Amino acid sequence: MDSILVTIKKMLGLDANYKVFDQELIVFINTALMILEQVGIGTDGFKITGDDETWDMFLTDIDRYEGAKTYVYIRTRLAFDPPANATLHKALEDTMRELEWRLNVKVE
Repeated sequence: MDSILVTIKKMLGLDANYKVFDQELIVFINTALMILEQVGIGTDGFKITGDDETWDMFLTDIDRYEGAKTYVYIRTRLAFDPPANATLHKALEDTMRELEWRLNVKVE
């Protein structure tokens, strides 16, 4: 299974071996994982510390919660590298909010 950190780095357009921003990304990713946990998705108290933690360690039913990956990416992107274009920024925020709602409904 894919590393959470590596997946998000690739989605952000960063090389998996480029480690300069890892600590910042880890903080933002862990924030997103905490929020998902609060809506009932993922392993309780889970956090990443590097590129060893994988999606299947966090998500026990990966097929059911594929949108969680998109959610973590968008939340991390908005914190780490927000788009300057206001329309794109709003679109990402709207998508993130919709995913929060849909994932929450899926859990219930």
